[in-house]
Amino acid sequence: MTQAFVIVLREGFEAFLIVAITLSYLQKTQRKSLFPAVYWGIFLSVLASAGLGYLMREGVGKSFWEGVMGLVAVVLVGSLVVHMMKTASKMKNEMEHQLAEATSHKNNKSAYLGVLIFTVFMVAREGFETVILLIQVHEPRFVTGLVLGVAAAVLVCYAWTRYSYLINLKRFFQVTSIFLLLFLVQIAIYSFHEFSEAGIFPNSEFWHAATEPYSPDGYYGKWFSLLMVVGCMAWLFFAWLSDKLSSKKVFPAS
Repeated sequence: MTQAFVIVLREGFEAFLIVAITLSYLQKTQRKSLFPAVYWGIFLSVLASAGLGYLMREGVGKSFWEGVMGLVAVVLVGSLVVHMMKTASKMKNEMEHQLAEATSHKNNKSAYLGVLIFTVFMVAREGFETVILLIQVHEPRFVTGLVLGVAAAVLVCYAWTRYSYLINLKRFFQVTSIFLLLFLVQIAIYSFHEFSEAGIFPNSEFWHAATEPYSPDGYYGKWFSLLMVVGCMAWLFFAWLSDKLSSKKVFPAS
């Protein structure tokens, strides 16, 4: 449940920020007529993500393809998470620069198409990342985590629109990035386990049995999932404490 919850919360809020920045830029540049392009882009992105999820589900239950999908998740999502950690502070400026290029056409139809393509690319990327990660979740109460993640994402988005100064986006993305990277380690182990079950390695039976306890349903796998949550909560607490101490140094008591 926890894995699905964090994945949907993080990716949902990230997609919301993308849409919010896009609409804000169009309003600031007095191009509100292009709002429908954003809405259609969101709709097409959701359809594309659902289609990808359906196609990937076809491979569930086949060890080799589950191993392949796991490797895809590790490489693709891992690179995107690391990229986001490096460029999160510049995301707004980069998006506005790309939007400026997309809306630079004097022809309104060309500008509409540019915003539509931009929105589909940006939002669908988050959707694809969500699908690829959720396919790798092998835990009970998956649906519960999914629903709670959507609800939490909506609440965080609402809170950000009303009380953005209370939400530390830097820490939010840092702690969720750490969680996702740890989850990718678990996916890598599970992929190796599935490849062993498919018999593509020498002594595959030995490796399959050796990695069984480390799979998501295995003894060590369950402990690793728990440590992921506890470790991230501990990191968040010490980061919060560090921020508090830093603010006291900047604004010493009179």
